[in-house]
Amino acid sequence: MPDMPSQGREPSIRVTLLPRDTNEAGTIFGGVILSYIDLAAAVEVNKVNPVRRYVTVAMKEVVFHQPVFVGDLVSFYTSLVRVGRTSVTVKVNVVSRRRSNPKLDVRVTEAEVVYVAVDESRQPIPVQDGGAGD
Repeated sequence: MPDMPSQGREPSIRVTLLPRDTNEAGTIFGGVILSYIDLAAAVEVNKVNPVRRYVTVAMKEVVFHQPVFVGDLVSFYTSLVRVGRTSVTVKVNVVSRRRSNPKLDVRVTEAEVVYVAVDESRQPIPVQDGGAGD
């Protein structure tokens, strides 16, 4: 697995995708992958300040490199890109272990997800008390 961003790391989430997740081409629907990307990034963003409430404001640079197939074991690896005053950016790398070849891990998707910390009125608030500028 050369150049694999996941080597030696535990994923934020890992799922096996099912027939209900497919599109008309028989591969996993991109929207399903996006949903899991959002969930995995939320796991990472909550490590920054777990008492804050965060909302997704952007998915940037989503790239689908390879299809995902029914039965693949899909791992979502996350890393912190930036912590701003009210926002947090998380990188997500998606790696699929092929059901047809369990020794083969393939980088299938990558994205950056931006979250904003919000209060009970859904207004932006600092991620950290006294945090650095956005």
